[in-house]
Amino acid sequence: MDILEKCRPWTAEHLRRTGRDCYYRALGDTFDGTEAEFEGRRVIIAASHDYLGLSSDPRVLEAAVTAVRRFGTSLGGSRGVSGSLELHEELESRLAEFMGQEAAAVLPSGYQANLMLAPLMSDGDLVFSDFSNHASLDEAVAHGKAKGRKFLHGDLEHLEELLEAADKHGISGGVDAGKIILTDGVFSVEGDLCDLPGLMKLAGAYGARVVVDSSHDLGVLGPTGAGAGEHFGLRPDVVTSALSKSLASVGGVIAGPAEVIRYLLFHARAMMFTAAASPANVAAALAALKILQTEPQRRVRVLELAERLHNGLRSLGFDTGTSVTPVVPVLVTGRERCVRMWHELCEAGVFAAPMVHPVVRAGREVLRITLTAAHTDTQLERVLAAFEQVGRDAGVIPRHAPTSHTPVRIAHPREAPLSGPYDVRLST
Repeated sequence: MDILEKCRPWTAEHLRRTGRDCYYRALGDTFDGTEAEFEGRRVIIAASHDYLGLSSDPRVLEAAVTAVRRFGTSLGGSRGVSGSLELHEELESRLAEFMGQEAAAVLPSGYQANLMLAPLMSDGDLVFSDFSNHASLDEAVAHGKAKGRKFLHGDLEHLEELLEAADKHGISGGVDAGKIILTDGVFSVEGDLCDLPGLMKLAGAYGARVVVDSSHDLGVLGPTGAGAGEHFGLRPDVVTSALSKSLASVGGVIAGPAEVIRYLLFHARAMMFTAAASPANVAAALAALKILQTEPQRRVRVLELAERLHNGLRSLGFDTGTSVTPVVPVLVTGRERCVRMWHELCEAGVFAAPMVHPVVRAGREVLRITLTAAHTDTQLERVLAAFEQVGRDAGVIPRHAPTSHTPVRIAHPREAPLSGPYDVRLST
């Protein structure tokens, strides 16, 4: 059998079910990071994770341009050979301090930052992963040698059952096995926040380590924007994050104890066998980090917009699930209806993100919306108006708005930063 034969029937079925492909669609010119040209019309980009609206900030742009002029577009080698700049080390040092960790390593993508975890998962170890974790965390487990166990999304009782079973039945070394609990800080589809206190309490009770992917909470949550750990006043053992969200660049970072990061630099293929992150991307992330730390109003703005978006949608009759973050999932049951709504929203001037199987379970399709600190109040109202129009036409919401709804209170930070380092480790 021709190995390529599987592609033809899949493509035909995919196009039959969706009518018109809604993925890998190209945008034209963009405007202030909030709008773009798309198929002859100007649309509001409500599907970007540029949470703080820094990707078009003149200071970030200038930092990237200056780095290109100074170092070129590529370093032509891996970090271990000829690809390390003092610029990389400065970003790593600043990120480690910001994230409350001893050391950090910067990679060309957030996906690779999670693949860096694979060498920690040795033969005989156990990995416990939330069912809704990002695919790159699953990929890290697949590349490691440990046995993986999935627990139901956010279900700490199920996680404890798995931990107990591992100890009781001697699975892969039992009590003596090395154990890691993997979780997203903010889940990229559901938009809900992990129960980090509960996870770390279980970790303490069963001798496990906790790794958090903070791609969608770094820069957004916590008194200073340091992410889910700071939000809860806790320090996970290792934290990863993409630089393509709040840090307005492309790349990834892994941060943790200095000896762990050093070990991974020499054992993780994701770092050893890839070219270094480009000077432009590193400089952009560094500039964005400095702005993030000195302009907290951006974080306040994106959270305020998210709360208004959540409650505006709910007042119309939409279901935004359990999210308390700027990731706003609008439940639209049915793949075909979800894709059709996406097309109709584009025609109404709003570009959202359709999430269908296999990204989500069949019957739990969503249109994911993310606004940034750069979006205006007027753009927010236009998004709500478009969803109202399209949602009613599709039968997702009733013709008449409900008389009441359950409001969402966004995960705002504490009034003031925590005193001292956030290195509390919960135990039983």
